[in-house]
Amino acid sequence: MSEPSAPRVLRYTAFSADPEGGNPAGVVLDAAGLGEATMLAVAAELGYSETAFLTGPAPAAAPGARGFAVRYFSPRAEVPFCGHATVAAALALAERDGPGELEFATAAGPVPVGVVREGGALRATLTSVEPAVEDVDPADLAEAMAALDWPAADLDPALPPRIAYAGAGHLVLAAGSRERLAALDYDFARLEALMHRLDLTTVQLVWRASGTVFHVRDPFPVGGVVEDPATGAAAAALGAYLRTLGLVPEAVELTLYQGEDMGRPGTLTVTLRAGDARVRVTGTGTRLPDPA
Repeated sequence: MSEPSAPRVLRYTAFSADPEGGNPAGVVLDAAGLGEATMLAVAAELGYSETAFLTGPAPAAAPGARGFAVRYFSPRAEVPFCGHATVAAALALAERDGPGELEFATAAGPVPVGVVREGGALRATLTSVEPAVEDVDPADLAEAMAALDWPAADLDPALPPRIAYAGAGHLVLAAGSRERLAALDYDFARLEALMHRLDLTTVQLVWRASGTVFHVRDPFPVGGVVEDPATGAAAAALGAYLRTLGLVPEAVELTLYQGEDMGRPGTLTVTLRAGDARVRVTGTGTRLPDPA
């Protein structure tokens, strides 16, 4: 049986109500029957950092939740989980079918998403899979710093480097100043090679503005993108990192600002709950117009 010829691709920006902010993602609500090569080609042609493909219904663990199987593709490869494309897909489903509880069956595991309407706007909250945090080999850290052209003295010693996972792997590096974070000009091929070797999705660069407010940036060369404007998976990983290292209370709400330095500002809310290792990431979004 031949594949459907031109899947309908919806375009959303996640983590901003402004079409000029946040992180654009493609969403294909009916990707049943599409092969991997076709999904990759669609993602590459669209050119966004990720596109979500809903490949069919799936059982949901939570009673009353609507379940969907989903795959995520960057312009170069499939990724196990993508936060901003999850938010975009949830908003697209809510606009089509109404707000409520969803559950996405991803390659990383089940990801519940709740969508509510607040003051006329839709907001989605995803709940990550079980996170993990591990040390970074000193040689790998040195290679990452060399690829970024960051002197070791520019790191914040209060936030030590780690690899954090909440559906995808991210190297967390904390800048000692906002100026260091803003001055991002890295060796694309060198960082890409290291990330492939360590199975990283992005490098999560952070600057701590206050106890609960962070500015973040995410180089994404493995996806064929210099920088991801708003990264839900990395936000979840950062929440796990901060809690594991005892840098925030066990139950806390964090605000992450991302995309400012590339002209696409967005806001991600990260919520940690006592007694629950999973991390919740909340954001709004908006539909982008179809191309003329």
